[in-house]
Amino acid sequence: MELSKQCYFCAANIKAIDYKSQEVIRKFMTPQAQIVKKRRSGVCALHQRKLAEAIKRARFLGLAPYTTR
Repeated sequence: MELSKQCYFCAANIKAIDYKSQEVIRKFMTPQAQIVKKRRSGVCALHQRKLAEAIKRARFLGLAPYTTR
């Protein structure tokens, strides 16, 4: 059984997740460029939704990859 983690964004008091901040976006993506699940990342539900939206927006604008080779 895994201990509950505190949300990264709640702990850092980050209100908005910016799609342009690549270091934050990459932290929550797997090496295959998939979005990390909420259970594994320890992010709360509100921030997980905002994070997924930011990753998808960054992908659309070409800032983050859809897949890796």
